[in-house]
Amino acid sequence: MQKKDYEIEIGGQKITASFTDLADQANGSVILKSEGTVVMATAVISKSGEKNLGFFNLTVEYLEKHYASGKILGGQYNKREGRPSDQAILASRMIDRTIRPLFDQSIKNAVQVIITVFAVGQADPKVLGINAASIALLVSDIPWAGPVGAVHVGKTKGQESIEINHYIPNNNEPAYDIDLLVCGKEKTINMIEAMSFEAKEDEIGECFDLASAEISKWEDFQRKLQAELAKEKIVFSKTEINPEDIKLFEQKIKPLLDEKLFSKESKQIAEQAENDWKEILKEKYKDEEDESKKSVAEDYLHKYLDQKFHLMALEKEARADGRKIDEVRKLYAQAGGISEILHGSGIFYRGETHVISILSLGGPEDNLLIQGMEAESKKRFMHHYNFPPYSSGETGRVGGVGRRELGHGFLAEKALIPVIPNKEDFPYTIRLVSESVASNGSTSQASICASTIALMDGGVPIKEPVAGISIGLMLDEKDKDKYVLLTDIQGPEDHYGDMDFKVAGTKNGITAIQLDIKLGGIPVKILKEGLERARLARMQILNTILAEIPSPRPEISPSAPRIMTTKIAKDQIGLVIGPSGKNINGIREKTNTEITIEEDGTVFVTGKTDDAKQAVKIIEDMTKEWKVGEQTEGEVVKIMDFGAFVRFGYENEGLVHISELAPFRVEKVSDIIKEGDRVPIKIIKLDEKGRLNLSIKEANQDFFKKKEP
Repeated sequence: MQKKDYEIEIGGQKITASFTDLADQANGSVILKSEGTVVMATAVISKSGEKNLGFFNLTVEYLEKHYASGKILGGQYNKREGRPSDQAILASRMIDRTIRPLFDQSIKNAVQVIITVFAVGQADPKVLGINAASIALLVSDIPWAGPVGAVHVGKTKGQESIEINHYIPNNNEPAYDIDLLVCGKEKTINMIEAMSFEAKEDEIGECFDLASAEISKWEDFQRKLQAELAKEKIVFSKTEINPEDIKLFEQKIKPLLDEKLFSKESKQIAEQAENDWKEILKEKYKDEEDESKKSVAEDYLHKYLDQKFHLMALEKEARADGRKIDEVRKLYAQAGGISEILHGSGIFYRGETHVISILSLGGPEDNLLIQGMEAESKKRFMHHYNFPPYSSGETGRVGGVGRRELGHGFLAEKALIPVIPNKEDFPYTIRLVSESVASNGSTSQASICASTIALMDGGVPIKEPVAGISIGLMLDEKDKDKYVLLTDIQGPEDHYGDMDFKVAGTKNGITAIQLDIKLGGIPVKILKEGLERARLARMQILNTILAEIPSPRPEISPSAPRIMTTKIAKDQIGLVIGPSGKNINGIREKTNTEITIEEDGTVFVTGKTDDAKQAVKIIEDMTKEWKVGEQTEGEVVKIMDFGAFVRFGYENEGLVHISELAPFRVEKVSDIIKEGDRVPIKIIKLDEKGRLNLSIKEANQDFFKKKEP
């Protein structure tokens, strides 16, 4: 095997890039190793291209392998890897969003980048995967405007200073107070995924600066690899637009756009123009050999719209719908009001973007168990997001969860995690589902707002309300110092703008960030301005939410289950569970409850209030360690000449000696007591064999009245 290694140190971690002939059929490949973690990236371009695909055909796959954890994972009957996990899909999206803007979007050939995780050690496989993808593309013959670098930066739990983060898998609790995965090139940033516990804007800005400095190290390293190893790039010929098509566009389409594009109906006008232009070109180019000309002509419309939106924003600070550049669209919030069956609900409008979020509460037994390559954990808080076709006024397939839906749902989940109460204070499993019912820009951030309302409506004691907003950008292509930030971008501004900078947080600070761009990178100073613009908009949205529901409701919904807790000793867990679960299953069946026992002996009982109380009493009776001097009530289960045996608590039994029955002489036990009687008892002695000696007379002197002769 041919092999050549190169080394670099980032954030105190040594990373080795190995170039071998293992995957020598790919256009480019590399293996990155660091602290036991090993990933391989391959890049391949198809031999031919689609004539009129309408988009750049890039696919990115992040392949998690069970063997990477050194374990045999999987179900009872299938140990093979199945469909990609949510974590793998999210990693694929991050890599895609990082590398996609650096391709020539006119390339018709399909490009596929695959990252295979061979082993997971003490370095983050996702960060290595992004950097490996960059290197594989850079040394290949595939045209690409990289390199890019990726780093984790932020603060570990309990840490004060911001630094390059070492890898800590999030098991059941987040490992970081601030965690940013930042990608970029040439002192600019082109992708961010972040979660923080109400971090201040200046702290996040400091993270940007530190990340940018470390990314430069990755770039320098990759440039050296490129100079030594890179193949000559493939050159693709481009079809030029027919001048007659430009004239046709100016006659048939341009007048409509010039007249109505910048109005309240800008989204509809842009869609109408696209449909009309396609019909015109369909009529003109009927032959299959004309597909490439038709495709170029179709792209001309998008280039015109792109230039128009940029020009109006940069020259006149004009927006498609007539708003000011820092103006948020009309807001509306509603807490509850859908159905008393639901545990909580929220409706949020921001302009033409409308989202409904529904809250469901369950017990600890409803936690989601995640058994993955990196870590094994339980999730007690989940947010899911749906985007049905009607949301954008279209028809389409219903069912299944796409990458977009998964990504939007997870972003909102990250934004809300920092305010979710801890398990000790609120032991419920919490599931939120956000339904995007109308879309015109940033439904993911609207789902954060609607979910906040639903949580408060359901009586979940969140630490602070959370709101999200998206900040857009129009940047002058020639003069990078000339730009306009746009607050609360809608459809056309998202589609034709240069940035979608999603920022969520509370009144105190930021909880989540996601950055997508269409350029090579955004200068850090612009992102810092974007953070402040987002903060101002966030305050406005929070005021709207708080005007509708000022605080979480004092009680959870009557339709939600109740959870009661008790604590037992660790060595009593086996007693409560019983052989093959006999005891705990018996309690569940008797009380119609769900029971979960933690390793530390904490017991959670979920059910209707009275049922839960009964289950808790049974468990407490079962595990109670009785002490001398305690009093209770029991049932006489056996009569003997020398006394009576009394059962009390949970299958506890003790002897009441004949001398302890009454404050007077008892000749015969059966004279005053019989089996089945309920009697008061006091524990007076615990003998050397652990047997309990009981007394009725000390519990109640007057229980038995002496009969007069």
